[in-house]
Amino acid sequence: MTYVIHGATGAQGAPVVSALAAAGKPVTAITRNEKAVVNGARVVAAAYSSATDLTDAYRGAAGVFVHLPITSEEDRQIFADNILTAVRETRPARVVFSTSGLPIDPAIGGAAATLAAGLADSGVSHAVIAPELYLENLLMPYVIDSVRERGVLPYAIRADFPVSWASHLDIADVAVALFERTDVTGVVAVGQYPAVTGPDLAEAFGAALGRDVVFEPITPEEMRVSITPLIGEGTAADVAGAYQAMSTMPGRSIAPEASAQKLLGLTPRTTSQWLADIGL
Repeated sequence: MTYVIHGATGAQGAPVVSALAAAGKPVTAITRNEKAVVNGARVVAAAYSSATDLTDAYRGAAGVFVHLPITSEEDRQIFADNILTAVRETRPARVVFSTSGLPIDPAIGGAAATLAAGLADSGVSHAVIAPELYLENLLMPYVIDSVRERGVLPYAIRADFPVSWASHLDIADVAVALFERTDVTGVVAVGQYPAVTGPDLAEAFGAALGRDVVFEPITPEEMRVSITPLIGEGTAADVAGAYQAMSTMPGRSIAPEASAQKLLGLTPRTTSQWLADIGL
């Protein structure tokens, strides 16, 4: 039996593949390119848009790691429905779903909420990884280039807005643990606790780079303009809308009682540890 990993060549899936391979687990890498080479894994070309592809890929799996890609909400809803169709048909031994920070509250709705609720109703052993914001967001060119060139870390949150930041490396650690810890079900929050602010991030970057770095709040609209060349106009507008909504919140901190720290004994990296791990 193999572990099926979505986005195996991407930012979220690749660390999970590496962690499983390091543990000697058989891995099936789901990609859009059947000729890709993925860390010794068996590569299968399958599309979220095809329930048939996913059903073929999941059959006989010991575990499936899945997340919804950055795209339109309409497409994500189709993808969530196809994932659920495949899970119900094949009934893999375990499914681990990372929300990528998308809301899963049924009252809010959306594709991630649909997928989380469908997994809960499927009767298949599963867990939901719930990060808040990714540290890797700070590696986008408009952020990291500004840090290096001007000593300024720009981001679309208030200076006093605390966030339980997590890295893709932390998600991989938790995913691998959840494949083994089938006694842990439901939502597992992943992120730094206590939560940290923008100036805290800037201080960590400054220590890593050996220079003064200050935090600069920017507007969601400024963020939209900066990320549009990277992810497209429509998706960038959706992201900016989410940050606009976030601006009315007091912060984005995980609940410690549902955290990976408490449920799995895994402590996510501090910002400084993450920067060291990625070699910045």
